Amino acid sequence: MPGVTMVASRGANPSSLWRSRTLLSSPRVVPSSARFLSFNCRSITPYNGRPSANNSASTSHLLRKVTTNKPSSSSFSTSSSSLLPENWDENPDLSITNFSELPSKDFGVNQHMIINQDFKEALRMILWQFKAPIRYAFAYGSGVFPQNGSGAPSSSLHPSAPTAIQNMQKGSGKMIDFIFGVSYSQHWHDINLHQHRDHYSGLGSLGSYTVSQVQDRFGAGVYFHPYITVNGTMIKYGVVNLDTLCRDLTQWDTMYLAGRLQKPVKILRDHPKVRLANQMNLLSALRVALLLLPEKFSEFELYSTIAGMSYMGDLRMALPAEDPGKVRNIVSGQMAHFRRLYAPLIENLPNVTFQDPRCSNEDWIDDPDAILAMAQDMDPVMRGNMVRRLPESFRQKLYFQYQSRFGIPGADFNKMMQESKDSDEVIRRPEGGSFERRIAGDDYLQEEVSKSIEKTIRWPSTVQTIKAPLTAGLGKSWTYLMEKRQKHKKSQMAAASALETPPGAKKPTQAPKSSEPKETKKE
Repeated sequence: MPGVTMVASRGANPSSLWRSRTLLSSPRVVPSSARFLSFNCRSITPYNGRPSANNSASTSHLLRKVTTNKPSSSSFSTSSSSLLPENWDENPDLSITNFSELPSKDFGVNQHMIINQDFKEALRMILWQFKAPIRYAFAYGSGVFPQNGSGAPSSSLHPSAPTAIQNMQKGSGKMIDFIFGVSYSQHWHDINLHQHRDHYSGLGSLGSYTVSQVQDRFGAGVYFHPYITVNGTMIKYGVVNLDTLCRDLTQWDTMYLAGRLQKPVKILRDHPKVRLANQMNLLSALRVALLLLPEKFSEFELYSTIAGMSYMGDLRMALPAEDPGKVRNIVSGQMAHFRRLYAPLIENLPNVTFQDPRCSNEDWIDDPDAILAMAQDMDPVMRGNMVRRLPESFRQKLYFQYQSRFGIPGADFNKMMQESKDSDEVIRRPEGGSFERRIAGDDYLQEEVSKSIEKTIRWPSTVQTIKAPLTAGLGKSWTYLMEKRQKHKKSQMAAASALETPPGAKKPTQAPKSSEPKETKKE
């Protein structure tokens, strides 16, 4: 697709792959001759991909001429198929090592959030303080993306953070969370133990082999180091093997990291294999959210459903050790980021559309108050296809639940699964059969999907919580837990205060505007 010019080469700096906010790129293959970007509810001004004085820094540049004239499913499919010679997710190759091997030159740039340039560079400088090779890295959480209703700590956690970080956090001094993707866990920890022995608990005394075994064999395959000072900045970083990360993104074995990447994060070092796997993860999250939602819903409800999935079954939500209003705070503070992440995927799904006249407003995509009405096609064939295309590990959990609900004998169920597997070898793109369509039309679908999410998340997240005292140390784990509980109490107090609002007082009907500072530079 035209628009963003990317340098697709091994070792390319990811920031060089995104030079403008003028395009929400499609995750599908589009011929280079195409000169437009079409959204389900939008009719967009042609754009030839060349920078000009009219190309603003806003992602809304191509969304200014918008209509709510939704094409029919058939016409949309026909026009789309003529531009898309094949579906990128039919047979993804997760062995790729070069950005040029991605389905298209601008594939997955929707994953790269635009933040303040100086702040981004300050985060990258933290990565350079590690000698152990970091192949993929992202920063996430309220320390990177301000959340509405997220109160500032009483004092800054950073001993002497760079000015860019202090300015971005407005003096709140929140710990910044990172995930580091590495090629070989033991090798990485061996190097890191020699350089940063103080980052480890007593477990580090047992050597890199033991550390890597605790990381890879228990929980979700992540080893966290909280309350670490790097470049005068208090951070928490988790280490995960790239294969473990990609498997969770594509299969949803644990949804521990897949859930984090379903929300806006700032990717600091990119990797083609992870970018491909994460695009599959985002598409899966969108499909599951649609299965959980009714025919008509709001844009805010869609993003809240997606953001809330990763907290289903999380032990911290039951302790309580997490802010119960966290999902709303995340989405209401990051509407533009969620749109950037999911709008290209919504455009490529024929069964969901924006249906709101506010699409015609200039710069609506950057307006957190422009929460649009949406609708999906409840046709059981389409929804059955969505069920069939869910991540394999997660889909198997849902199937087994419905085997029990429908009372299908084991032999018949196994035969049905084998026939479905055999059909996949003939038809590259999985199509839902009678079983999937029956699931899609079931009145208890939302309940069963929610149970499958909880079962996927509960055990890995519980083990991650249990192993925290071993990996981080008792002192740091206790401090972290108390901070989480304090956030929970503050949220409860805020909710109680809201209930005491006088009857005549005006209450907000939409998500409040983001308090995030505007970026000063473009990537």
